[in-house]
Amino acid sequence: MRAIQFTQYGGPEVLTLVADALEPTAGPGQVRIRVHATAVNPFDYKVRSGMMAAGEELTHAVVLGLEAAGVVDQVGEGVTGVSVEDAVFGLGSATYADNAVLRAWAPKPEGMSFAEAAGLAVAGETALRVLGLLALEPGQVLLVHGAAGGVGQGIVALGVAAGLRVIGTASEVNHDLLRELGVEPVAYGEGMVSRVDHLTHDVSGIVDVAGTQMAELLAIAGAPANIVTIANYAARDAGVRFSGGGGNVQRALTRVAELAAEGKIAVRVAQAFDLTEAAAAHRLSESRRASGKIVLTVT
Repeated sequence: MRAIQFTQYGGPEVLTLVADALEPTAGPGQVRIRVHATAVNPFDYKVRSGMMAAGEELTHAVVLGLEAAGVVDQVGEGVTGVSVEDAVFGLGSATYADNAVLRAWAPKPEGMSFAEAAGLAVAGETALRVLGLLALEPGQVLLVHGAAGGVGQGIVALGVAAGLRVIGTASEVNHDLLRELGVEPVAYGEGMVSRVDHLTHDVSGIVDVAGTQMAELLAIAGAPANIVTIANYAARDAGVRFSGGGGNVQRALTRVAELAAEGKIAVRVAQAFDLTEAAAAHRLSESRRASGKIVLTVT
């Protein structure tokens, strides 16, 4: 089985394609898929760089990847409602490979490509989770900080579908994209608070996707409890809620699939790379200039 792995921390150049990686097996409550596409998430390059290692040395080869789309080829013990040859998307591990095991999944929406579906799980589950935490009502104002990336787009899409007034921060090159999504764009960086104030003084909730400018977000929010961050763990010290997962992920992905079928959430693929081009995909991811999901196509 082919897989992209690394055996030492470092830059994108440490990623290596191997042809004889150990093929995984679906355990109880899992399915294995023939991967058609897998998404590249910021978490991946943070692991590869050693940022998540807390100073510990790497002792084994690591295959990256959190989400993928493909065709089921093995069903684990106790799994019902899915069969071999079903097309699915979902969350798992070591998905930069020909085969991968998923711990949660849902049917791939009809009309959605495997490349699009590969980026649906993280964005969709995250959007449901953080908007659930904020519990805003239709007509209230939601600010999404870092709205143009894959996860940000998922959050703004569900916010708009829920009847919220959505403001999104992004670089100016992505403002037209946000307008297409029904979002009022604002440039981040110096002066962001005044630019938001020019639009409204009544932001009810903020989702921080970018992990930057927390002082400014606190000034806009009025209270730390009005902010949920998925990218700034240290902000908990200021009373901001950090959300990194939890809840019934299987149920969440089923709902994400339903929302995608209803056209309420979609995935914009910023760029698709072949599996062999994982290093180039990581370089783009680290640049933080991708206006959507970055995908590796596998089969």
